[in-house]
Amino acid sequence: MKYPRLLEPLDLGFTTIRNRVLMGSMHVGFEDRSARFDKLAAYFAARARGGVGIMVTGGFSPNREGWLYPFASKLSSPGEVAPHRAITLAVHAEGGKICLQLLHAGRYSYHPLSVSASAIKSPINPFKPRALSERGIRRQIDDFANAAALARDAGYDGVEIMGSEGYFINQFTCRRTNRRTDAWGGSVENRTRLPVEIVERVRKAVGRDFIVIYRLSMLDLVDGGNTWDEVVYQAKAIEKAGATIINTGIGWHEARVPTIVTSVPRAAFTFVTERLRKEVRIPVVATNRINRPEVAEELLARGACDMVSMARPLLADPEFVRKAASGREDEINTCIACNQACLDHTFSMKTASCLVNPRACRETERSFLPAVPARRSRRLAVVGAGPAGLAFSVEAARRGHAVTLFEAAPDIGGQFNMAKKIPGKEEFVETLRYFRRQLELSGVTVKLGTRATADELLGFDEVVLATGVTPRMPRIPNIEHPKVLSYVDVLLHEKPVGKTVAIVGAGGIGFDVATYLTHATHAHSSTLDAKRWLAEWGVDPEVHAPGGVEGVARQESPPTRKVYLLQRKKESLGKGLGRTSGWVHRAALKGKGVEMIPGVSYDKVDDAGLHITVRGAPRVLAVDNVVICAGQEPLRALKEQLEQRGVRVRVVGGADVAAELDAKRAILQATELAASA
Repeated sequence: MKYPRLLEPLDLGFTTIRNRVLMGSMHVGFEDRSARFDKLAAYFAARARGGVGIMVTGGFSPNREGWLYPFASKLSSPGEVAPHRAITLAVHAEGGKICLQLLHAGRYSYHPLSVSASAIKSPINPFKPRALSERGIRRQIDDFANAAALARDAGYDGVEIMGSEGYFINQFTCRRTNRRTDAWGGSVENRTRLPVEIVERVRKAVGRDFIVIYRLSMLDLVDGGNTWDEVVYQAKAIEKAGATIINTGIGWHEARVPTIVTSVPRAAFTFVTERLRKEVRIPVVATNRINRPEVAEELLARGACDMVSMARPLLADPEFVRKAASGREDEINTCIACNQACLDHTFSMKTASCLVNPRACRETERSFLPAVPARRSRRLAVVGAGPAGLAFSVEAARRGHAVTLFEAAPDIGGQFNMAKKIPGKEEFVETLRYFRRQLELSGVTVKLGTRATADELLGFDEVVLATGVTPRMPRIPNIEHPKVLSYVDVLLHEKPVGKTVAIVGAGGIGFDVATYLTHATHAHSSTLDAKRWLAEWGVDPEVHAPGGVEGVARQESPPTRKVYLLQRKKESLGKGLGRTSGWVHRAALKGKGVEMIPGVSYDKVDDAGLHITVRGAPRVLAVDNVVICAGQEPLRALKEQLEQRGVRVRVVGGADVAAELDAKRAILQATELAASA
């Protein structure tokens, strides 16, 4: 067995978990309406069928005050129990286990009923919480115990008590948000009193043969957070109170250190779990950016944890565990931590999914059922092996069509071949590895280095154009100057770039190019080195400082170039970036000294550099190069040529809509088209 520790059962005494994989909690958008629990049941059943040992639902509040927002997910009355049984029955039918997460949002509640340890408003929420009285605290504890008992009635195997990420319980345990002077504040013993009493009451309500996971904030990443000694104290007190497992929590939602975006190195925060495991006797779970079986196996083998938590990796591939167990790890569709379809959707009140696996959270939709054989096999040509062309080719071939994929470049990947070169986006290599293997397994005929012509495509029943985009060149006087390069010149063709650079266009591509140009190396940047990455973001791995960051200076590596990032819009740069990752890109470039200039008019390019006007004042940027990142135009010249010859043509991906480089839309569109082909 290649992954003996990962696949080893975990004996909890009263029950056994079939392996060491815990699917971490994610709010996917189905939890807030019981009418959608059939979709939630299918979603969890797919992961249980794929071999996951135990799963944790998205957060359910124990009362209205703890709602994430009005009428959000809640379990507080017997009448709310019955719909949950569809979920637990579906999971148990597939041999899995599932726990309900009890999440009280506290001051993160997006409504005026919010409560907390103290009346201190969160910087990410307009609502100021009410400080709870002694009686109010007791009622919250009662509600946790009641919700846990209801979860047991609903058939869950356990609950996870959310004591991390800056939510309600975490607000009591940290001085940052607990300014109380009574028995619930001040000393670490008093601040730990709330989680201890919640665990004790929950254990009493559910009995000994029920899993109680406690999500402990081991690294708050905010000023006023807990020191390591305080974390250890909490862990031991919670163990004594009756917890079965301690899960790792990293960072608060208001923290200014990224924890789960793609630029975070794999397993970067597992050092805290490894340290805590030496302090307690119950199993501990490592989490955050564990996305491959070999990473998980190494953590378990060296004794860093007893289980690994993977949430988004199981969105990306529900068969993750089964594939690892059968020696098919090269077939795993790896999470690239882009956040575009999962967390960005969740925080925008949309149903979550996955960029690399659009079937995620669409398990009951007809278009996304497992590939159904086509009624008639046809000969299909796909032109372009970028994300859209790859997704269509694999899906159509699975349905029984004879697919030939043409790609002018010497390798598959399209725009992903540029993305993978960006420091912090090395994970994109995994998606290309996955598609390369799927092309083999599905029997697609791949013709690399072949620029398909209309004449070559005449013999096919249908042609799918996934030919992508070409950079748009703005109308700037003397744009043909030798100083001017496109982002394709820089990222794909690796043309030489000088020491001072102006980037025209501050969308996602502009930010990527700025990141690329300010790093000394690209293929093996500091983003792959966890220790160096932690230092760059000002994290103390010894957690001597409160929260691991208070008073800790960031140790930025010097940028290799002076970069100006420019846009015509007068708004702040990066407003159109991902909701959960945009701030990370802005902070990273600020740390590299990138000068971001909005409201720019471009006057001309000449030997002196780039001439611009900002707020009516002329300025010359004395740069060696000007890199154009001003959007794209679709490449679909073959469409008209083929249609004139009577060939049926479909257009997908950037060739259809060239706005930004939207792989999420491209893969979804191509998968849907192939499902109906």
